[in-house]
Formats: sequence, C-alpha cells, structure tokens
Amino acid sequence: MVLKYEMPLIEGIIEKRKSQFTIDVVIDNEVIRCHCPTTGRIGNIDLSGIPCLLSKSNDPKRKTPYTVEAVSLDLPESKEKSWIGINQNAANRYVENALVKGLFVDMVSEYNAVLREQVLGVSKLDFLVGDTYIEVKTPLLSIQLPYPKHIKTKKVGKFSSTERFIKHINELAGSLTTNQRAILLVCFIYDNPGFKVEVRSTGSDFVEREVQKCISKGIEIWQVNFSISKDGVRLTKYFEITPDFMEKD
Repeated sequence: MVLKYEMPLIEGIIEKRKSQFTIDVVIDNEVIRCHCPTTGRIGNIDLSGIPCLLSKSNDPKRKTPYTVEAVSLDLPESKEKSWIGINQNAANRYVENALVKGLFVDMVSEYNAVLREQVLGVSKLDFLVGDTYIEVKTPLLSIQLPYPKHIKTKKVGKFSSTERFIKHINELAGSLTTNQRAILLVCFIYDNPGFKVEVRSTGSDFVEREVQKCISKGIEIWQVNFSISKDGVRLTKYFEITPDFMEKD
C-alpha cells in the first residue's frame, strides 16, 4: 500500500456540481456541499447521480466538511465499484510516498532524499530526486475509460490554458544542462491503459511541437497508475511512454 488513510473514505451520491470548487453530495439522505479538489472539468461526464468517495476534514470551522476524492462510473447500487481519483493535489502526495518507499526503481534509483517543490528558472517543479527533476501532471480533461450506457455526457469546448504546462516542460528540458535526467510523470488515480491526448487545445499543434522539442533535448515521459479505494491508495503500475510522443518520420 502506498498510502493508507487514517479514516476510511465514505460513500455518497453526487446531486450536482455547483461551481469550480463545490459539489453537492447526498450523504445519508442529506445534501451536503463538499469541496471539489479540481477546478477544471472531469472529462465530459455529467456528474449528477453518480457515486463518489469523500474524505472528512478535521477542521470543524471549514465551510465544506468533506472533499470529493473519487467518482465512479458504476451504478450507485453496484456493490463492487471501480473508482476514479479526482484529487489532483493529493496525486503529488501519492507520488511522494511511492518515491520515498523506493517503489519506482525502474524509473529512478540511487538517491538518498526526495526534495519537494524545487525552484528551477521561473518555475517551481514538484520533485528533485537525486539528479532527476520530476514534474507531475494529473490529466482529468478526458477520462480514458469506456463509459457505461447509463452515464450521461455533456458538450465541452476546447481547452485553452496550456501556458503553465509549456513553461514547466521547457524548464524541465533546461535542467538537462546541469542534471542527468528530467521526467514528466503523467499520473492517473485509476487504471488508464495508456495515456493519449484526446482533448485538443486551441494551440495543440504548438504544444505538440514544444513537447517534441523537449524530448529531443532528453526529456522522458512516464505514466503511473494508482488505484483508490475507501481504505487508501495503491500503486498499480508505471511505465515509460516517451516514444508515443516523439516526432513521427
């Protein structure tokens, strides 16, 4: 187990996403406004009526006593549900635990410390492990799983906010002038078979060229999958996907 929760998550049913930051959830027949840990969209899913997992805050003064940690595409009455983690902030914590416990031996090895939030140029990158910078991204713009027939979807527009990603990946590439390796780690808190860019942005061609340029400088792209349950989070697999993003001949 990468990370076991102090208190098991509780299950609820989403009534409606109220804003970027809040989701109304039915918990024990009561509608409670809960914190949504991702401000962006969660695929093109209409969240109304789907099951979710929640963690309870220890702060009695917090306006939203629960945080929505995961959602499920299974029916609410299903006894065995598969969960999709949506807490992008928690993803870094899961990665850090795996790094500290030495669970990424095929990706990084021979290091004594895991340093968080390291400044590089004008960016603050997530980890420095030995001589390797690691930047974690947790895509939720598309959920790369087959949708059951009962799942309702909604029309979504093109994604346009790519500046931060471009800045970070170029800083990673720049680190290779003084460091041996730099990794963009694409993190999923569900069983994604293999990351693909399914949602085109308004500047997709430019982003693709920038990624290929950084790969040519030595950037590596890896994927990690975690599974989430009421009790905790487990590392399921990780693998390199750099070749999938290289310029095709």
